[in-house]
Amino acid sequence: TSKKVDEACGTSYHQRVKAFYAYCCKEDVSFALAQTDAKGDRALRPSEQEDPDLYLRILEERPDGIVVRGAKIHTSNTTHANEMIVLPTRAMGEEDKDYAVSFAIPLDTKGLKLLMSGYGSYTQRNSFDHPVSSAVKMTETLTVFDDVFVPNERIFLKGEWQFAGLTALSFVEYHRLTAISYKLPFLDLLAGAARLMAEYNGIEKAAHVKEKLFWLASYAETTRALTHMACMKARSTDFGMVIPNPSTVNIAKHHFAAGFHQAFSHVQDLAGGILVTAPAVEDLRSEETGPLIEKYMKGKKGTSGKERLQVINLIQDITTSDFGGYNAVLALHAEGSMEAEKMQLYRDYDWQRVREYASKMARIGKA
Repeated sequence: TSKKVDEACGTSYHQRVKAFYAYCCKEDVSFALAQTDAKGDRALRPSEQEDPDLYLRILEERPDGIVVRGAKIHTSNTTHANEMIVLPTRAMGEEDKDYAVSFAIPLDTKGLKLLMSGYGSYTQRNSFDHPVSSAVKMTETLTVFDDVFVPNERIFLKGEWQFAGLTALSFVEYHRLTAISYKLPFLDLLAGAARLMAEYNGIEKAAHVKEKLFWLASYAETTRALTHMACMKARSTDFGMVIPNPSTVNIAKHHFAAGFHQAFSHVQDLAGGILVTAPAVEDLRSEETGPLIEKYMKGKKGTSGKERLQVINLIQDITTSDFGGYNAVLALHAEGSMEAEKMQLYRDYDWQRVREYASKMARIGKA
């Protein structure tokens, strides 16, 4: 995108991008991405907001750089990254040119403030009651740019509003592919946990249970197949880069997001209300109460109370805990909302081709 801006506007952004890329490779830095603005009134454009800072904007231009003000929301991993890349969140009009800005800065830049989300923050979380979330934690921040200075060599877009949308969208297809790729193990985990629970409860042969297990398997494998197809049908860009197939990757992400809460429902249904009423690990380890748990928490013959409780805790951790809630929201909104995926597919689909095909089959224009 920076090369296209240079060709159209006579800028030198592409060399800056290449230099930053070389720096990242040489120094082996980790970086976070800040794209989504606070937005304020979603019905208004950036320049129409009552508070002009609700989208990140160029506050001042200097000979050696720019000063920016505003905020980006749900920026992941900022608290333990070295650098931050900032992209526009949407297409801009000419009146929004101050909001058409992209750059990279170190995380210790003066005026950059990271307000970390407290969601899911426990001081202690044992691995028995929380087998997954005790070892996994994403950090998210409200990232405030309080009159932050960005030097010229780190600026990749500065007011070229015509390219704000392209800069934003060029990232989207990769991000959608990321979303459906890293979620595949989670979908396998849901299906596997459901199967284990059904077996421990002795109900795996029941018709309605098989139906739910089929749905979970189909959901996981359809998402996997669409993910692979998005790569197999990848497209080359004008400058030789390769992107996932836009239509397929958006269908894949939408399929994943649309089915996620139903997947939770099936797994929770197979597990039962014990998900939120089971005894804790302290009771299991107690000489007085441990034998009671072993006696009354076991399932079909050959299972132990402890093992069944471990499966219950796994499902509780990934579907009903704050970690489960985090993933439920993540499925809908991370890497693009369901409405964003619909819009992208609508834009990319070849309506002219199918329209002409339908006209031909209807014999329009023929006697």
